[in-house]
Amino acid sequence: MFTDRVTLDLVAGKGGNGVVAWTKEKFIPKGGPCGGCGGKGGSIIFEADDQVYSLEWYRNRRILKAENGVAGGSCNRTGRNGKDLLLKVPCGTLVLDEATGEILHDFTITKERFVICEGGKGGRGNQSFKTSTNRAPNLCTEGKEGQAKNVQLELKLIADIGLVGFPNAGKSTLISALANVKVKIAAYPFTTLRPNLGFIQREDYTRIFIADIPGIIEGAHRNRGLGLEFLRHIDRTKLLIFMLDASGIDGRNPSADYRVLQDELAAYQPELLKRPSLVVLNKIDAEGAFENCLQFKRDFAIEPDRLFEISALTGDGVDALLKCICEHPAL
Repeated sequence: MFTDRVTLDLVAGKGGNGVVAWTKEKFIPKGGPCGGCGGKGGSIIFEADDQVYSLEWYRNRRILKAENGVAGGSCNRTGRNGKDLLLKVPCGTLVLDEATGEILHDFTITKERFVICEGGKGGRGNQSFKTSTNRAPNLCTEGKEGQAKNVQLELKLIADIGLVGFPNAGKSTLISALANVKVKIAAYPFTTLRPNLGFIQREDYTRIFIADIPGIIEGAHRNRGLGLEFLRHIDRTKLLIFMLDASGIDGRNPSADYRVLQDELAAYQPELLKRPSLVVLNKIDAEGAFENCLQFKRDFAIEPDRLFEISALTGDGVDALLKCICEHPAL
């Protein structure tokens, strides 16, 4: 299951306690203090990993704790430090303070790390209190508690291509054809309830990351339909592909759909309309699609190299679209 938002309670490790100990060795009648200090508690660290694609691992995990430091020992032995807890997240993950909504960190680069909770310092053993005037301190301290934070992880996919369109426009069929992935396809709206992800592989074996964003409807920016739940996933895309149903089977027409999609993106984030984009008229094999395509071209003066008429089901025109994507300067 694709999970893109989770809430976590994070607790770093507590520092180990210092100890009171005394040297008791033969031929050393006045041994003195030898209590060691406690080890540092483990910290909690987030790391971005480009091989992780969702927050699924955290879905059923609410409380995560790092290891506590070990208490000190006699003979001036310092306790072992607690192990850090390394948590891997996808690139594009936002770490937010659950209470205030403040963005604590934004992961955009793979292998990037962020220490979210520092482990507590170890306590002092009595040997560390020894001075010239206090030769036999009978004193030690407890380890400090580690930091604790309640955070929310929110994933904004860093996809090269965002595939947007109304429900039942054929986005899932197209991504299965372009990226050779198996996705749920059915002849009813909102078949896709989670973004479908895939890679288009060029001839030089470089890959283009494509995300099929679940159907956007009128009022999506006001959280209608799936609304804001997935609109955020197109925030960081380099290229948008507007997928339009040219068949008119559901009583819509591509011109009206295109206007609604443009309006929804403008209402959500106006900068999105400045991104490079392609327009795809799908289902040209259906009856009435030819007339709808002609009307769309009369309504919108879109450059021929940005407009594609295809049938994702039969494969007509898909190769030309794929060639344009692979050679697109934005990618």
